[in-house]
Amino acid sequence: MNSKLFLLFLLFPICVFAQERVTVRGRIINEKGEAVEYVQVGVPRLHIGTISTVDGHFEISIPPDTLEFFHVSYETASYPVTGAANDVVIVLHEQELPPAVFIGGNTKEKYLIHPGVKINERIGGADFYRPGGGGQGAELGCIAKVRKPFLIKDIQFSILDNHIPGCVASINVYRIEGDPETFVNVLHKPIYFNIIESDSRQDYSIQPEEIILLEPGRYFVALQVVATDDEAVRKILETPESERHPRALHMSTALYFKSSYERYSAMGKMMKIPVNIGVGVKGLEYQ
Repeated sequence: MNSKLFLLFLLFPICVFAQERVTVRGRIINEKGEAVEYVQVGVPRLHIGTISTVDGHFEISIPPDTLEFFHVSYETASYPVTGAANDVVIVLHEQELPPAVFIGGNTKEKYLIHPGVKINERIGGADFYRPGGGGQGAELGCIAKVRKPFLIKDIQFSILDNHIPGCVASINVYRIEGDPETFVNVLHKPIYFNIIESDSRQDYSIQPEEIILLEPGRYFVALQVVATDDEAVRKILETPESERHPRALHMSTALYFKSSYERYSAMGKMMKIPVNIGVGVKGLEYQ
């Protein structure tokens, strides 16, 4: 082989994987010009991702590539990155979902999802969120098998401890279809709520305002951290580790023996796991 050609062949992977990153900043709005909160932003094939603020602002550093934007209520959008950019405006178009159809007949109250068999908490829980991994944007939850039409009335879960300032989370529900599996959103809007800081266990019970009627099939009910108090987090990270609370910036849940998924759209990550975080779903089953 020609020595120059051989040298070029050796350098080619370095050129591909060591591309210089550029910073892209912008704001995400809908067709009415309103800010869209907590949008997953990233390049899935490169496993790079972040999440926008409550007022739609985002900042990310990536090699020149196509940036993608994911939100439950909107169609996925993309933006070609050719260099550093400020004041980029991304307009998302609303996802059109069919309205819930009223079903007559008798119903009975039941659990669609039981958490499963709990792993002894003395062995330890799961770090749902922690610095350097399992952070904002990652979805964890439970799988539901619906055999008859089911109306969700209550979504329950527990947090063993939380030391993340200003923690905002969301609940989403997806229908699992096809092979390979795809996740189709069934909510018009995510369910947002705050998780308080505490050393002790906190039990949550979320009653959706939206009518969530599930037809027979398989579903993924997922919990996701979408925001934290960035200034408070920055101050904690600047504090010497020896002076921090031993659980600073960690949040944990109990673990249960039942399979589930870890999913992060913006980073192109999807993994089936043999345990779950104990989400329970209660409602009305139509007979």
